Amino acid sequence: MARYGFDHVHLRSPDLEATATWFQEVLGAEVVRRAAGEAPRIDLLLGGLNLFISQSDTRVAAPPVSPYNGIDHFGLAVEDLDAAVAELKAKGVEFTIEPRQARPGVRICFIRGPQDITIELLERKPA
Repeated sequence: MARYGFDHVHLRSPDLEATATWFQEVLGAEVVRRAAGEAPRIDLLLGGLNLFISQSDTRVAAPPVSPYNGIDHFGLAVEDLDAAVAELKAKGVEFTIEPRQARPGVRICFIRGPQDITIELLERKPA
């Protein structure tokens, strides 16, 4: 069987610059490439994740209302969930699920990103 490795998450946004700026300012993503022209795109590096953001146009459908089938959210690991939560709340980030214990050794919360993107934050410690 072929071996597969994770490469990227690709988002589409009606406001490419604002979405990229949100990921930079709120979550500390770094711009690694900007592509202009017919298909504008900004590539970010976010905690080891390649995050590609493309400019959407009138051919792109509106996002579904959560929950829905398909990709629901993506998760980001943090070492100190309480510190991350305090920092994000100070930046005015909306929490859709406040921090809670998911299971022994795992605490989680969910935030709302641009265009209602759901992002989970996870803190994993030995149970």
